[in-house]
Amino acid sequence: MINPLLGTDYRPTFSGHETFPLRYGWLQKAFEAVDGAERGSDAVHVFRDATSIARFGVGRNMVGSLRYWASGAGILSSETEDGLAVDWLGELLFGKEGIDPYLEEDGSLWLLHWHLASRPRLTAFYWLFNEYAGGIFTRKDIVRPLLTLSEEAGWQRVADTTVDRDIQCLLRTYVGGRGESEAGDSILAELGLIRPLGQSRYSIPRGQKPSLPDCVFLYALWEFWDRNAADRSTLSYESVAFHGGSPGRVFSLDESALVERLEGIERSSQGAIAWSETAGLRQIVRHKSLEQQDLIEIIRADMHPAKSQVAA
Repeated sequence: MINPLLGTDYRPTFSGHETFPLRYGWLQKAFEAVDGAERGSDAVHVFRDATSIARFGVGRNMVGSLRYWASGAGILSSETEDGLAVDWLGELLFGKEGIDPYLEEDGSLWLLHWHLASRPRLTAFYWLFNEYAGGIFTRKDIVRPLLTLSEEAGWQRVADTTVDRDIQCLLRTYVGGRGESEAGDSILAELGLIRPLGQSRYSIPRGQKPSLPDCVFLYALWEFWDRNAADRSTLSYESVAFHGGSPGRVFSLDESALVERLEGIERSSQGAIAWSETAGLRQIVRHKSLEQQDLIEIIRADMHPAKSQVAA
């Protein structure tokens, strides 16, 4: 599997958040605004017209940031170059039968993280969780290799300060810190994916993730499989553990944590996928196909059974 950041058509993104980290309430506001507008090209104007500041109750720069996060986190999708529409995750969380409009469930936050970090659209997010192989790091330890990658990949010149601000925003989204002046910062901090060590140092601890629901892990595995090997009936342990965009990398799972998840995949997938470990060969085997809607209903049933019964 080729590093997507090195693709000839890849265009990096290090800006758009206006230095504001993801905040509680923003994604729901974005969903409701776009869902209430006409789908497609007309919906994009909810972030651009003269009433957008009043509509969202934030400043102009924050309006742009709100759109950035809603698109990056999978709440909105771009159907055309200029168009926006509600995506399935937005509908699942915030729709008429939404299961978690106030993002109170850990599973919702893990789904947001999966969308932010498993796709190469947001360059720094993807690189840190999928390509970075170091241990303890500082902000500069992330900025420098990204600038080097920019030169090696032949990207359009990116200012050092732009990348630095992007990393700052990423860290505030996953870590935050005491004394933050802005309420609602760091909604992903409770996932514990990036650990602050003091003196501006951080680490990404690999291991068990008790708050990660099996249904979210299953969805991530299915999506990774669908993106990279949709025509294959088996998937190696190594690809699920180590390849960019894999559940093992994005969720920072070590070997024992990942194997434990995979051993239970037959139950969580209702028999569609099973873990196999024979003659030293460790792999996941697909017994029957699953569609995205099947996975969405599994998530709905596991995370909010009452809402699942209503939707049914």
